[in-house]
Amino acid sequence: MSETGEEWQVARRRKGAARKTKSLQVSSTCSQEELDIGKTVKRIRDTVSELRCEEFWQGWKVLLCSAAGSAALSKPPENRDTEGPADQLGSSKDGRLCQQLECVCYGLGSFSSCVSARFQLAMLLLLLDAGQIPLKDCSVYDPAFSSGERAVLRELGLTVLTENEEGKRLATKPTLFYLMHCGKALYNNLLWKNWSVQCLPLMILIGNGFNGMMDRTVGREFQRDYSYIAQAVSVCEERRLPCPSRLIDVFSDTAVITFPTGSLNRLPQSTWAEPPEPQYQHCSDLEIIQRETQS
Repeated sequence: MSETGEEWQVARRRKGAARKTKSLQVSSTCSQEELDIGKTVKRIRDTVSELRCEEFWQGWKVLLCSAAGSAALSKPPENRDTEGPADQLGSSKDGRLCQQLECVCYGLGSFSSCVSARFQLAMLLLLLDAGQIPLKDCSVYDPAFSSGERAVLRELGLTVLTENEEGKRLATKPTLFYLMHCGKALYNNLLWKNWSVQCLPLMILIGNGFNGMMDRTVGREFQRDYSYIAQAVSVCEERRLPCPSRLIDVFSDTAVITFPTGSLNRLPQSTWAEPPEPQYQHCSDLEIIQRETQS
């Protein structure tokens, strides 16, 4: 599968994109082909250190730990039998999360030339550290990545996917999905793939809030084209993540979204019966390009 930009087009919503804050101005004078891997890794790690000192980061950390604890309790019973109470709660003796989550990141963007994408990558690394998720257990994909950027991600220890999954990744264990400012179709595909009472509670989703998506889309079109998001709005738990004004273009409208089993069980059983795969034949401005092999 080719990793060119034609394969998957990620549309990014930038609230107030015309406003350039001094702290986020960036000059991309070097091409991606000339990317200095060592310097780029250092720049990312410096950004991690910068975010770690931000007050709002503590809010993100608390909400992640809370969500991860709930997701850990949603593991299949056979996976819990060999674990003690601390493991089931997702907590270790020092209060941090046990290494039982994995992570998938889609649509990060070109972080070597886009400062917003670099901050989002730095936040991802902070979340992995807070959740005690091994770097190798975090898979990342975006066709916008250059060969140099893929090398940087591998140098950081992350796993770089080579196939366009279109967001259709099944959660078989508690999983953090990190989708910053991605298109609605990507979220919708992810929900469709996990559309069951067993899989949805395993998901922790950090990305654009579903309520905001619904408010910005014509109701009839939202129900028709993004039916899984539309149904999820009423049963998910969406908690807005704090964002300082200087980073509004980076982390605006970001929430941590979970799917409590109790809420899902209130829906009729017919909700889960043979959910049809999204096709998007009516979408003229689809924010994801589908695989050529898909009909």
